[in-house]
Amino acid sequence: MRLPRIVFQLAKRNLTVIQRRAMATSGSSSNNNSIIPKTINPDIQEERQRATFNVEDFAIWWHGGEEKLKRKRYVESSVFADIDESKTVSSIQSLSHEEIYAVAMEDALKLAWKLRKLQKEINPGGKDIWPGLFSGPELWGAMPGGNPFTVHFSMLVDAIRNQGTDEQFEKFGKRAENLEICAAFSQTELGHGTYLRGLQTRADFDPKTDEFVLNTPTITAYKFWPGGLGHSANYSLVMANLYIDNKPKGVAFFMVPLRDEETHQPLPGIDVGDVGKKLGFYGVNNGYLGMKDVRIPRTNMLMRHAQVLPDGTFVQSPAAALGYFSMVFGRCWISANNTTMLAIGTTIATRYSAVRRQGSINPKEPEVKIMDYVTQQMKLFPEIATCIADRLAALKLRQLYHQTEADIKQGKYDGLGEIHALSCAMKVLCTSDSAAGIERLRLACGGHGYLASSNMSNLYSTATAGCTYEGENTVLLLQVGRFLMKSAQQAMAGQPLAPTADYLGKMKLEKWSGSWENIVEALQCAAANKTRLALENISARMQAGQTQGEAANNTGIELTQAAELYGRCFIASNFLQEVTGINAKTRSPALNKVLENILELYLVKMALDNMNNIFRVVDISDDDLRSLQTRLEESLKVLRPNAVAICDGFDFPDRNLLSTLGCFDGNVYERIFEEAKNSSLNKEPVPKVFHTHLKPFMKSNL
Repeated sequence: MRLPRIVFQLAKRNLTVIQRRAMATSGSSSNNNSIIPKTINPDIQEERQRATFNVEDFAIWWHGGEEKLKRKRYVESSVFADIDESKTVSSIQSLSHEEIYAVAMEDALKLAWKLRKLQKEINPGGKDIWPGLFSGPELWGAMPGGNPFTVHFSMLVDAIRNQGTDEQFEKFGKRAENLEICAAFSQTELGHGTYLRGLQTRADFDPKTDEFVLNTPTITAYKFWPGGLGHSANYSLVMANLYIDNKPKGVAFFMVPLRDEETHQPLPGIDVGDVGKKLGFYGVNNGYLGMKDVRIPRTNMLMRHAQVLPDGTFVQSPAAALGYFSMVFGRCWISANNTTMLAIGTTIATRYSAVRRQGSINPKEPEVKIMDYVTQQMKLFPEIATCIADRLAALKLRQLYHQTEADIKQGKYDGLGEIHALSCAMKVLCTSDSAAGIERLRLACGGHGYLASSNMSNLYSTATAGCTYEGENTVLLLQVGRFLMKSAQQAMAGQPLAPTADYLGKMKLEKWSGSWENIVEALQCAAANKTRLALENISARMQAGQTQGEAANNTGIELTQAAELYGRCFIASNFLQEVTGINAKTRSPALNKVLENILELYLVKMALDNMNNIFRVVDISDDDLRSLQTRLEESLKVLRPNAVAICDGFDFPDRNLLSTLGCFDGNVYERIFEEAKNSSLNKEPVPKVFHTHLKPFMKSNL
């Protein structure tokens, strides 16, 4: 889809990232009393002038081409044109839980109206803008309190499409896609999360009325945590154990009405509400759901794969894993979003490090930018490399998901095991990388990183949530471990392996050279060896009398380590292919040189981080290790003049960063102080509590 000419003009296609942001900065403050300068901080301007590549080239590559970048910018400028700048992370956090939800709902629906209008303007009849961008990271800045409908659009609609029949999508999916109904995705229970077979919610078929009867028989059976369930949703896609004649048939999905479509009052038998304040996700309206003898038509069970016929006959799904395919999509979405969070964190911390001066390297010399310290570079630059590597792998994962989706429609189910394992591994690594990386970056910002106005704490609370929703990370690694055990057995039997695990038969690396290809191969051999050791230990424990479950549990540490290495191999090999493969011919030499340096940093650090496993598959000398350390330090040095420019290339508008430390203009201290002055606690010079409590206490001893 090509954008209309008017969009190109409005997006100022001839302007670079720097020019466009500078124009925005010059008119950024409509408040005449603002202390924020309308000029660029000279320290950060100096960084941009040192860059060895064209930032616009990076932005075009990062966003998938010039057309997509222009559309992104036009949508951002349209959405943020009349945004209420007083709605910051700090101001949202000062509100009550009820007020935060109200603001989040208001902001989300304002955005929905804008996107509907833009869809008609840019691509009438399409879905790429509305609802395509509604739950994505491109417009997070429009909803600083969170989006109560994120799960509705990121998972629910796709689940109905893939799990329901065409008729069911026509009935439920299209209404959900247009937000004519609001729906939650209710899987997790108060007492059970990732262990789906343990779900206690029941759906019993009643052949007399051609209905299912749904119950949550205990408190622990209550659905707990689904986003938007509390007060936003009037429907929910409920995952429950299906029973026919009191015999279990496995889990299935049921479209359950929760609230009256006119009054929004809960329907009979429905107990629904909000779970309360959380570490983050302030306005997402996570909820609980209890059901007592709730009856729904038989046709409300999603039946693309498994069916229940009117006479109670159960038609088994052609592949059991199809019932969980919607969760694969959710994990693809989580992986991509968490890489964006890490990119935002790197932008904030890197820009701050370019203007914060602290101490001196040589005595009697002026204070230096903290980014000049190698130890600070080690905090920042590996996170830049990680977010790029993870994002490229997340994009590849999405491609593989769509390929598997197309295969399913053709009746081919061979790839389900691999895409499940790969999506689990990627979800684990992208969420853990972002959570750990953002916290590392927050600490790199010193005390100011602790301010809510830095947005680092909000980013962290959002990123770390991904480590538990849609599958707790350790549990997912154990699932990947089972895939690897099966694959290792296939390798031993000479059977073909899934493409992402085809290296499992190779346990040793002939020679260490330290080249990029050699490092990736070393990681693959280390993964294969760790998988072999785990399989051998499971076998040994079973021979010693342990059950298969006991043996797997006692080998859990090695299984999770093997699973993590499997994911790291996928990310590293994909990064290598992107930087050195055929796509390099489409990029400028200067951009390729920068990407090669980022790849060098990523792979060298990955080798050093995993050296305990690499040692077991190839002989490495002390000189080799010294060489890797030297290469690590050199890659930091080479990346130093380009760090700010790379983050500029991510092309985040200030509104999406929502940070006093990370704004494009680099005027950090003025923004911090102005945000402090605007704190709700400073509205009055003397708070009421002084007169009611503090003053009486201080005077009490007189």
